[in-house]
Amino acid sequence: APTMKDIAARADVGAGTPYHHFQTYDDVVRACGAHMHARTRPPEPGIFAGIAERDRRIERLVAELFAYYARYPSFERARCDRDKLPVLAEAEARRERQLEAVVRAALGAEAAEPGLVPLVLGLTDFAVYRAIVAGGASPEAAAAQVAEVLVTWLNGRPAARLPPAPP
Repeated sequence: APTMKDIAARADVGAGTPYHHFQTYDDVVRACGAHMHARTRPPEPGIFAGIAERDRRIERLVAELFAYYARYPSFERARCDRDKLPVLAEAEARRERQLEAVVRAALGAEAAEPGLVPLVLGLTDFAVYRAIVAGGASPEAAAAQVAEVLVTWLNGRPAARLPPAPP
C-alpha cells in the first residue's frame, strides 16, 4: 500500500511528480499492472499453434505456466490483495480470464466438459508450482511432473458424457 509520496521517494523524484503522471491511485495500479504484464509475459492461447495432439498441448501449457510463475514470484500478491482495491480486483479478473483461455485452448474440444477447465486451472495453479519448487524441484521438473499427472489422468478417465448439441 505505497502512497504517492512513497512512490516519489522510491523513484527519486519530487513529491508532485507522480501526480503529474498519474491522476489517480488507480492509474498507478493500472500502470504497475501493465508493466508487470509486459515484464512477466503470461502465456497466451497462440502458444499451441501447430500442436495438434492434446497431450503435447498439456505439456506445453504446464511448461509455459510454470515458466511464467518463475518470472513472476509475486504472483500471489495481487490475488491476496484484490479485495482491498476494486482496480486490483478488475486486473486479477482479467488475468484469471486470460489463464482460463489458455487452458481452454490446451484442452481443445474437451474444454466443454463440465468442471474440466477449473480442475486443470487448479492443478496448474501458482500454489501447486510453489509447493513443488519449494520441495526442491526446478520449475522445469515441476512442470514435467504436473504435466505427466494431468496427461495420465486425462488419458485414463472415462469418456465424458456431454448432452447432445441442440439441432
